[in-house]
Amino acid sequence: MQIVGYDASDGRLVVSDDAGVDFVSLDPGATLSYRLGDRHCAGVVADDGHHACDADAAPHCPQHTSTWVCARCTGTCLKDEMDCFDDHAIYLAAFAPDTFKVGVTKAWRLETRLREQGADRGAHIRTVENGRIAREIEAELAAEIPDRVRVPTKRAGLGQSVDEAAWQALSDDFDPIETFAFDYGLDLSERPVAETLATGTVRGTKGRLLVLDHAGSTYAVDMRDLVGYEVREGETDRRLQSSLGAFG
Repeated sequence: MQIVGYDASDGRLVVSDDAGVDFVSLDPGATLSYRLGDRHCAGVVADDGHHACDADAAPHCPQHTSTWVCARCTGTCLKDEMDCFDDHAIYLAAFAPDTFKVGVTKAWRLETRLREQGADRGAHIRTVENGRIAREIEAELAAEIPDRVRVPTKRAGLGQSVDEAAWQALSDDFDPIETFAFDYGLDLSERPVAETLATGTVRGTKGRLLVLDHAGSTYAVDMRDLVGYEVREGETDRRLQSSLGAFG
């Protein structure tokens, strides 16, 4: 059995075994009991199932690494032919306590995109007719506002509140069309320990961060770090760092 992917919007791990591909729910209260083994390329999940790969590189080898060229676009199309003719939204996102970014997405999936990133707040600041225009505007704004936030920064903000004054000051500059506030229901009183494991009781997910309770401690797992691991049933037998709350 191998972890071959994850779904950050629905909170699921994608697991493959001889019986096929399965989607493991990460709803609050769910129990995970996987022991991590060797890690190698996760291959690819296609319409006809999982195509395995035994290359050492993880989570994916060069052959199975796909690059979404739109993520690198700044208004000059990198494809053979431009195809992003849907309405696009330019947005701001806030990550506790005080990290902000600008981004673009197709207008119809704006709220989903914010949740996929684990944003605590969002502001829809403009809608344009295609992706080229959206990326041009994003590139201009990125000179002042970051256009990406790393997972360690998001993890460091778990259990903290957004600096509302700073967020309001930024978003008010753009007279937003619509604003969003997200609660992921994690109910954290302290920052979880960064770890790579798939054992414990699920508190929930926040973007690609999975929050688990195990042996009196709370852990934050980057789900991308799980992809590629061979797993078998059973709780982890590794020695893990404990949170301070485990000794209270």
